[in-house]
Amino acid sequence: MTVVVRPAAAHERPLIEGLLQFYTYDFSEFEPAGSDRFDVRDDGLFDAYPLDPYWRDEGYWPLLIEVDGKAAGFALINRESHRGAANDAHMGEFFVARKFRKAGVGTQALAQIFGRHPGLWEIAIVERNAAAKVFWPRAIRENGGRDMVCRAGDGVRWTGPIWAFRVG
Repeated sequence: MTVVVRPAAAHERPLIEGLLQFYTYDFSEFEPAGSDRFDVRDDGLFDAYPLDPYWRDEGYWPLLIEVDGKAAGFALINRESHRGAANDAHMGEFFVARKFRKAGVGTQALAQIFGRHPGLWEIAIVERNAAAKVFWPRAIRENGGRDMVCRAGDGVRWTGPIWAFRVG
């Protein structure tokens, strides 16, 4: 299995938009009962993710994750912060299709992403996402993350752990 992470071209935006529907579906399970976030619209789709900055603004990088030449996920990297700090990179969103999970694809993709974007990173994890709370600290360490510090979100900008660390 060959994992490749590469910048998404403008003509591949619809591919990322489609993958975001699966990502949102997966993410919807972390919403508490009674929440109206991640509701399915009348057309059977979730609301569109605000992707415009990823093709328009500096400091935003849309990446495709491929396995053996086929789309397997994406990463949306930016410089935003859930803790109000300056970052070189922030994992805005990260998705690996279920077919490829638990096969090392995420960890291999992360190695390539860190190689492209060295410096001070931040990765925020949704409090209710137990699998991500296990995956991220391990994957960060395995891919050379150092000076790792985990802080709790403030409950306003973010609810859940926020990892800050350096790579490269």
